[in-house]
Amino acid sequence: MNVSDAVTARRSIRDFLPDPIADDEIAALLTAASRSPSGGNLQPWRIWVINGDSMAAFREHMASEPPTTELEYDIYPPKLWDPYRSRRFAVGEQMYATIGIEREDKAGRLEQFARNMDFFGAPAAIFCFVDRELGPPQWSDLGMFLQTFMLLAEEAGWQTCPQEAWSAAHQQVRSFTGAPDELMLFCGVAIGKANREHPINTLVSERAALEEFATFL
Repeated sequence: MNVSDAVTARRSIRDFLPDPIADDEIAALLTAASRSPSGGNLQPWRIWVINGDSMAAFREHMASEPPTTELEYDIYPPKLWDPYRSRRFAVGEQMYATIGIEREDKAGRLEQFARNMDFFGAPAAIFCFVDRELGPPQWSDLGMFLQTFMLLAEEAGWQTCPQEAWSAAHQQVRSFTGAPDELMLFCGVAIGKANREHPINTLVSERAALEEFATFL
């Protein structure tokens, strides 16, 4: 698989098969992803891996300590404006439509959202942290690391879902992982084999046309 194929194939998967992935495979992906660029070579990413027995233990942990509503950081600005607001609304409607959840079905939407806290059934995951004292450029570096990791996973035959929703469970994640307070939880990434039979995985989110975001001088 070349890079273009991996970029095209990558999706945010929201239902996984239980097929296990070995720690060695995750380690190889993380090692390769560490070649991602970072300003000044700071390499600000700090990663905790959940897999196998630790995934089972983590699910028990989450069952005993449900997420709070106190976010580690604001995932979106409080008053999102267009075109960003419309794009977020549209992809949400498209996703729920794949599984037949109507806009008025708030209970159904909350139930689906809660699946974030189970990594959508994935057998493995990583948690990504960054030092609180670092700034937006280092968050950008972490984003490049995550994209590289997800493309490498796609190349290796594994699918992923990056999840900023874990910002709502940062205290539970910290108490399980033992990550120090000076690190901020940015996101989790579910890792596994996509369940191709589940309709939610048919979603292909729309992208803006080139002329909407690029200016050629």
